[in-house]
Amino acid sequence: MDPVSQLASAGAFRALKEPLAFLRALELLFAIFAFATCGGYSGGLRLSVDCVNKTESNLSIDIAFAYPFRLHQVTFEVPTCEGKERQKLALIGDSSSSAEFFVTVAVFAFLYSLAATVVYIFFQNKYRENNRGPLIDFIVTVVFSFLWLVGSSAWAKGLSDVKVATDPKEVLLLMSACKQPSNKCMAVHSPVMSSLNTSVVFGFLNFILWAGNIWFVFKETGWHSSGQRYLSDPMEKHSSSYTQGGYNQDSYGSSSGYGQQVSLGPSSDEFGQQPSGPTSFTNQI
Repeated sequence: MDPVSQLASAGAFRALKEPLAFLRALELLFAIFAFATCGGYSGGLRLSVDCVNKTESNLSIDIAFAYPFRLHQVTFEVPTCEGKERQKLALIGDSSSSAEFFVTVAVFAFLYSLAATVVYIFFQNKYRENNRGPLIDFIVTVVFSFLWLVGSSAWAKGLSDVKVATDPKEVLLLMSACKQPSNKCMAVHSPVMSSLNTSVVFGFLNFILWAGNIWFVFKETGWHSSGQRYLSDPMEKHSSSYTQGGYNQDSYGSSSGYGQQVSLGPSSDEFGQQPSGPTSFTNQI
C-alpha cells in the first residue's frame, strides 16, 4: 500500500471534513482558477478597412493583446486610403497594475492555502499545541481577505477599461481612413472576454471564502477561549449569589417571628382558678 493510502486509511485526512480545512482546500482551488483565467489570457480583434481604391484596402487587420494588458504597447498598422501610406496606431490604456496585483494575490493565496492545508492534515497537533499557530493563521486570513477585496475591485475596474479600449468601435475611431464616409470600416470579430469575466467572479468568491473562514480560524485562537471564560465567570458568580441569598425557607422561617405563639390573653389555667377572697356575703357576716 502506498504512503498516501496508508495515511488516508489511518484517518489523516479526517481534518478535511472540518470547516477550517475544507474552506482552505476550496480557497486553494479558487485561487488557481482566479490566476489561471486572468494570467493566462490572450485575445484579439480583427478589423477591415475597405478603401475606394481597392488596392489600398486591408480587410484583415489583426490586433492581439494579452496579460498583463499594457495596451499602449500594442501597435498595429492600418491603411490611410491615400496611396501606399500606412498609419501606425496603438491601443489606449494600461491595466497592468491591477491585473498583476490580482494575479499576485491569487498566487500567494494559493501558496498559503496549500501550506495551511498540509499543516491541518499532517501537523494538526503541533498547530494547536500553542496559540502561535492559530494567531498567525488568523492574521494572515484577515490580510488576505482584505487583499482579495481590493484586488478584485481593482481588477474589475481594470477589466472595464480593457473592454472599452479593445472595443472595435473605439479602435475604428482612431483610424483616419474611417473618418472619410467614402471608405467602409467594420469589425470582423470582437475579442472574447468570458475568461476575464470569470476571473473577476472567482476573485470575489475568494474574498467571500476568506472572509467566511475568519470565524473558524478565530475559534482556534486563545482570544475565543478567553472570551468564553470571561462571559461564563460573571454568570457563575450571579447564579451562586442567587442561591446564597435570603431565599432559604428554613432560615426565613427561623429568622422571622411567625413560628412563635403569641399570647393574646390569659391562659386557660388562669381562667380556671377561683379568687382567694370571700365567696359569699353571709360568710362574712
